[in-house]
Amino acid sequence: MADHANLLPAQSWVELRTTPEDWKAADPALLATMLGQLHLIRAFEEAALELAGESLVHGPVHSSIGQEGGAVGSIVGLVTADAINGSHRGHHQFLAKVINHVSGGKLDLKNLVTADLQVVLQRTLAEILGLAQGYCSGRGGSMHLQYFEAGALGTNAIVGGGVPLAAGNAWAQKRAGTDNVTVSYFGDGAVNIGSVLESMNLASAWKLPLCFFIENNLYAVSTHVNEATGETRLSGRGLGFAIPSWRVDGMDPLAVHLAMKEAEAFMRTGQGPAVIEAEVYRYFHQSGAFPGSAFGYRTKEEEAQWRERDPLLRVANEMIALGLIDQAGVDSVREQAVAANKLAIAALTEPNPDIAGKRRIRPELWPAVDFVNAGVRGDASELSGARTLEPTANSGVTKTSKFVDAIAAVLDRRMETDDRIIILGEDIHRLNGGTNGATKGLSKKYPDRILGTPISENAFVGLGGGMALDGRYRPVVEFMYPDFMWVAADQVFNQIGKARHMFGGKNSVPLVLRTKVAMGSGYGSQHLMDPAGIFATSPGWRIVAASTPADYIGLMNAALTLNDPVLVLEHVDLYGDMGEIPEEDLDYQIPFGKANIRRAGNDVTVLTYLSMVKHSLTAVEQSGIDAEVIDLRWLDRASFDWETVEASIRKTNNVLIVEQGARGTSYGGWLADEIQRRFFDWLDQPVQRVTGGEASPSISKVLERAAIAGVEEIVAGLEEVRKGFGGTK
Repeated sequence: MADHANLLPAQSWVELRTTPEDWKAADPALLATMLGQLHLIRAFEEAALELAGESLVHGPVHSSIGQEGGAVGSIVGLVTADAINGSHRGHHQFLAKVINHVSGGKLDLKNLVTADLQVVLQRTLAEILGLAQGYCSGRGGSMHLQYFEAGALGTNAIVGGGVPLAAGNAWAQKRAGTDNVTVSYFGDGAVNIGSVLESMNLASAWKLPLCFFIENNLYAVSTHVNEATGETRLSGRGLGFAIPSWRVDGMDPLAVHLAMKEAEAFMRTGQGPAVIEAEVYRYFHQSGAFPGSAFGYRTKEEEAQWRERDPLLRVANEMIALGLIDQAGVDSVREQAVAANKLAIAALTEPNPDIAGKRRIRPELWPAVDFVNAGVRGDASELSGARTLEPTANSGVTKTSKFVDAIAAVLDRRMETDDRIIILGEDIHRLNGGTNGATKGLSKKYPDRILGTPISENAFVGLGGGMALDGRYRPVVEFMYPDFMWVAADQVFNQIGKARHMFGGKNSVPLVLRTKVAMGSGYGSQHLMDPAGIFATSPGWRIVAASTPADYIGLMNAALTLNDPVLVLEHVDLYGDMGEIPEEDLDYQIPFGKANIRRAGNDVTVLTYLSMVKHSLTAVEQSGIDAEVIDLRWLDRASFDWETVEASIRKTNNVLIVEQGARGTSYGGWLADEIQRRFFDWLDQPVQRVTGGEASPSISKVLERAAIAGVEEIVAGLEEVRKGFGGTK
């Protein structure tokens, strides 16, 4: 019979409960501050539900009533430089952090609401109502609350979506040499999300000061935790990643506070992350003011049992028993909190002149409608004064360089001059520069700034997003292949791409995402796509694509100056190409938003990018058509060179858009639409397009070639355009 030995986890897993001695030993000022925060948050949530009941809140209100103990207990001991983020149900965490910030972590129960606190309540309520004075100018609403100055990084409507961003903030705290920590709040549903588990692994491997705080309220909307997982003690997730874990009664704010202090002691001394699971209970349904029992998935008896354990009652009763307050004092705290929130409501609403007895939002408080698109990206003013160079017009001394060597050279130069730049991705620190040599020599020269990551796109690109939002770093994230963006689509598009606009248009997101198009390399359907069309039709991203080594240097320099997320596209077909670059100049930028005319012509305007530039030039020579070939270089709608394209179209009156990849994710689709709307009167025929087929490229060499466009297809496209000349050319 085989021998069996019990294995022990690498870190501890404990359940923490308070005793009467803990309450006696607690600082009375701490307990008073807890009680004050609990009542302020409860009264705020009641005010928000009141307005929602009057249809004055546009969208959901995910109330935290019943769950306040977990937020207050865990945040009351934090300082402003510590950071938090959370989920769609995050009013209580946001308020606890901001109240701590403006009050210095101490409340006077006899004068509970200072002028600064009144502002906090009003601005938070204004945000939920979608008003201009809200913390995110009304764009965030209930689910996207952010106030960087207070250490509130932003709540998040995607389940588990904010956790990788919190990991990036924790990385930045560690890199800066502080003992600050980041706390990421999420619920029982999110513990089964890949981004959360990937982040746990990465935070443990890199010993980041990140607390994974699980608010286990038993229900993901209506699905009970027993239905969702075989291990309902959710803090057990941490053990698989060697993260010390605590389980605690979230209806007991002091127990949460003590668990957090133990976790802080671990994190602040550089030992890595922690997990805290607080068992809490939301008194109402997922959203709105009805209890869960009204929808049949909970019983009234269950709800009543949890209400008897209300965290507000727990703290008040313990303080009364210790002689720190009497019932009249507790009632006064409640009255002050309610009055302050009524005052906030009064500042934001007025009697509705059209409906007697009803209120409406004060009309002058709405955001101006012309604010709708402001801040999707920055204004690129950071590029002002940059030294620009057009390589094709360069008369200086040049040398020959391989394309992939130019990538490594410019990254080296920028890391040498800007210590904010951090590069991260899979295998970039090994193999003498990753799988293609694009980071050659960098890991030896900058060992602490070239971060080889686990295979966890959600975690490491989200971590890069958190670094960028921190403001002290410029992460360069490498996706080995662009198809992998689908694995991390939430982080790429919902988080990084939308962050600036969603939180009010003020935050910079200086992140560069490098990836390579690999069509023709035989890697099949899941490694070869051209993502330009996906990114061009997603908000927030800028896109650059170089067809020569010299252009790559200038475009990368611009990308690493911009305060927006920038997709830097490369192509494996170009890596081995040789080209002329300035001999001792790696510091210039390609002029912002400027395309390059690679061949002048009069018959047709050919718009293209990456490796299709050289293929288009070859095809034009074969066809004998006098085509003007424009290398677009800047591909996103905000950076696109409409001036050059318009001048060419007015001359040729015909357009052929050339790209290599699949028709379905085509970049040329949106571009053709824009051109036909902008320049319809100058076109002699519809915009023509050369693309690959509908299918993704296959492994078979023959089928792969059939799926993508090359010189032959461009020649055919030019011939199709020639048919529309009508004898005028």
